[in-house]
Amino acid sequence: MPRLPSDTVLMVVDVQMAIDDPAWGPRNNPDAETKIAALIAAWREAAMPLVHVRHDSVAPRSPYRPGTPGHAFKPAALPRDGEAVVGKTVNSAFVGTALEEMLTQRGATTLAVCGVLTHNSVEATVRHAGNLGYRVFVAADACWAVDVRDLTGRVWSAEDVHQLSLAVMHREYATVTDTAALLQGALVARAVKAMRKGRKRQITAVIPGRRES
Repeated sequence: MPRLPSDTVLMVVDVQMAIDDPAWGPRNNPDAETKIAALIAAWREAAMPLVHVRHDSVAPRSPYRPGTPGHAFKPAALPRDGEAVVGKTVNSAFVGTALEEMLTQRGATTLAVCGVLTHNSVEATVRHAGNLGYRVFVAADACWAVDVRDLTGRVWSAEDVHQLSLAVMHREYATVTDTAALLQGALVARAVKAMRKGRKRQITAVIPGRRES
C-alpha cells in the first residue's frame, strides 16, 4: 500500500465519451470505469484534491473537439462543482495548461493517475510529471489501452500495449500500483488527516484557558 499524503491529487485523464468511438478498436480493462469511479468517490470522501483532465482537440474532425458529443466526460468521471478541470490540446496535461501552476499553489507533491489511454495521454502526463519531480502513482487497473499496429504491420493487443506502457513508466517515472492499494492509501490518509485535525482542535481548546501557576 502506498503512503499517500492527504494532499495527494487524483488526476483523471481524458475519460470522455469519444473514447467509446468504435474507430479506436479493441480495448483492455473493461472494468476500468468502475475502478475510476471508486477512486473518485474515495478522494471526495476523504476531501482530497481531484483534477479532471479533458482533451480539447483542435482537429476539425476529432471526436474530442469541443462542442461535440464525444467531448463530454463519461458518467463515471463527471466533475462536481468546485473540482478542477484542465483542458489540454496535446497528450501531456502539463503542456499549454496551468496544471503545474495549480499544483504548485496547492503545495502538491504527489499524484495518483488514472484514465486513458495508458500508452498515450496517461503515459505522456506521467512522464512529464515524473520529470518535474512529482511523486506519481499509476492505477494500472483504472487505465486502459487499445490495439496498436506497429511499422511492420504487426498488431499488438491492447493488453500487451497496456503492459508495455506500464513497464516503461514504472520506477523511471512512477510507481505502478492498483486501485485497491490507492483506495487503502486514501483511507489511511483520511484517518491521519482527521487525527491531526482532532489534535489541533484539542490544542486550540487548551491554549486559550491556560493559566500559569
